[in-house]
Amino acid sequence: MQPEGQPTSTATFVAERLAREGVAPAAAAGWAARRGVWRREVGGAAELLFDLASVTKPMTAIAVARAGIRGVPLGALLPEARGTPSEGVCLELLLAHRAGLEAHTPLYAPLLRGESIDVPGALRAAARARRREAAGDLPPEGFPPVYSDLGYALAGEALARAVGARDAGEAISSLVLEPLGLGGCAGTVRELSAREVSGPFAPTEDVPWRGGVVVGAVHDENAWALTGLGGSGHAGVFGTIDAVLELGSAVLDTLDGIVGPWGALDLGWLVRERPGGTLRAGFDGKSAEGSSAGTRMGPRSFGHLGFTGTSLWIDPEARVVVAVLTNRVCPTRDHVAIRAARPWAHDALWTRAQEPE
Repeated sequence: MQPEGQPTSTATFVAERLAREGVAPAAAAGWAARRGVWRREVGGAAELLFDLASVTKPMTAIAVARAGIRGVPLGALLPEARGTPSEGVCLELLLAHRAGLEAHTPLYAPLLRGESIDVPGALRAAARARRREAAGDLPPEGFPPVYSDLGYALAGEALARAVGARDAGEAISSLVLEPLGLGGCAGTVRELSAREVSGPFAPTEDVPWRGGVVVGAVHDENAWALTGLGGSGHAGVFGTIDAVLELGSAVLDTLDGIVGPWGALDLGWLVRERPGGTLRAGFDGKSAEGSSAGTRMGPRSFGHLGFTGTSLWIDPEARVVVAVLTNRVCPTRDHVAIRAARPWAHDALWTRAQEPE
């Protein structure tokens, strides 16, 4: 059943409600479901390229899987990590937020003082940012998980070095997005520009030290400092709603053993449950209570949120993918209505995806 008063589709209804209720200036929503063949519905600002923020993280993890380097110690790929507590940590534990790193540190701080960024020095600082309680030898499953952008920044740079890319964004484009045919509707600003795609980009925050409203550049300050118009391991990829749904569909197909553009690829280690919480490796699992995924998606569902107001969730039992893209940080990150909106939006999309044609 369609929501009452809906003029077209559930995806359109969700996106228009998000904008109408002031959750974000711009929104797009969609679902995909596989019943033998894939069906899909999108609505809202489907042409906009949204800053996907941390929805970049699953792409980094998939790229690491494609590169075959999940078990390689960080220091073997990243000289800046040598001599730091992170030198011997394998990429899988970085991707699973179990490397013992701090959640965040402002690597971009020199920019606030009008100084340039020493990127190697910033990477060394990230690799040294071990939490006090994460002392001693690294356990086989890693330290207790703490969500950390730093681990992904390091893993993304190690990935780039391993495959000879300029940065993680270029590696993601070549290993993950381009094989799916998404090079023209997902990627970093630099990679999109190389394909003569100049937008339209959804604006994000009004940041005085960056010259005002950020548009056509990554919102995340550390990603901006480290890679500029490229992409870091934790942020930097932009995409349309169709592109995000295609990514989620490819993940589900691959997990189900369907050989597609990524070839025969093991992604099981990305989504397996791990001790100490819901964080996996590249994705987060659904919490038993109060999940942003809503109430309809099954307990084995996994996905990721983005700080700018984006989300991707995958229900492997129902064979359903849902996504919501917004620019809720425009004009300020203090606007947090997205928190209450995500569950009902995901529920509405999941419910529609389960209905017969």
